[in-house]
Amino acid sequence: MSVDIVFTGGGTAGHVTPNLALMEGLENKYTFAYLGAKNGIEATMLAPKKVTFYAIRSGKLRRYFSFRNFVDPFNVLIGIVQAYYRLLRLKPKLVFSKGGFVALPVVIAAWCHRIPIIAHESDLSPGLANRISYPFVTKICVTFQKGKEYFKNQDKLVVTGTPIRPELFTGDKQLGLKIAGLSGKKPCLLIMGGSQGSAVINDCIREHLKGFCERFHVLHICGKGKCDARFEKQKDYFQLEYAFDDLPHFLAAADLVISRAGANALYEILALKKPHILIPLSKRSSRGDQIANAFYFEDKGSGVVLTEEKLTSKQLLATSEMVYESRANYVNCIKTLNIESATPVLISLIEEVLAV
Repeated sequence: MSVDIVFTGGGTAGHVTPNLALMEGLENKYTFAYLGAKNGIEATMLAPKKVTFYAIRSGKLRRYFSFRNFVDPFNVLIGIVQAYYRLLRLKPKLVFSKGGFVALPVVIAAWCHRIPIIAHESDLSPGLANRISYPFVTKICVTFQKGKEYFKNQDKLVVTGTPIRPELFTGDKQLGLKIAGLSGKKPCLLIMGGSQGSAVINDCIREHLKGFCERFHVLHICGKGKCDARFEKQKDYFQLEYAFDDLPHFLAAADLVISRAGANALYEILALKKPHILIPLSKRSSRGDQIANAFYFEDKGSGVVLTEEKLTSKQLLATSEMVYESRANYVNCIKTLNIESATPVLISLIEEVLAV
């Protein structure tokens, strides 16, 4: 079996959803396969899409001390060998990498085969996998103009934005409210804690849930295994672990969004021009990429940032009310940013590289 394009990237949903958007735009012209981690979220997300998926070994790239740091380099080496032989069989004309720890072995294996590689970085500051991959890639695409500052060789850089699934722009507000069992008589507050959910945000909302529900319909995407049966009968509250096919309708229903500041979720919120509050992952749990993303856009006037270290339920409710009341101002600021899906731009770049 041979394919035109091999996609890779994983670890979080943010490494997979842009690839899905691109595959949807390319599927009528090209064939493709996906290389990812066996137990990664990418395998789960790709399953309904009937994309040929191959698992490889990989080690997580950590900036902190862990005994796994002594083992995972061997997993990366095994992954490179696995990816090398898989690419030998697939004979792709291009590899597209969305980053994440599983992408590095694929990028190195593709370089060994002299296969052209396009990488994409969603965050303002690049992740470690893309930093290491940079010497091996043909082109690297960054979401924001400021992202160029983190790379030395500007010849490889292209500012593209981030690809977004077209379905996100066709959500039905009334259907979103109906799915959630909400009447539409109050403004709708959508809460998204990232693909894994956020215990900090979940606890903060539920601690003062009655107050939130007095002011808003609350549509709460809380993460796998993090629904709480105690609140199943709470009026004006709907909780679910994860949303993909229904997410466009939930976003259409939302008058205000509370979210982590992962680059892809943030880019989607901005593209849909939703007033928002961002609660980025702290540096205790991340490399600080979400903090940089969040404050960059707060400085643009598009939303409000609250740090999780000082977060309280009453503060979050008061801020939600303030942002909702000032929503027209925030929407106007977002409009000036001209955020659009980068899917057409990236498809053009992919076709340009394939044509060489």
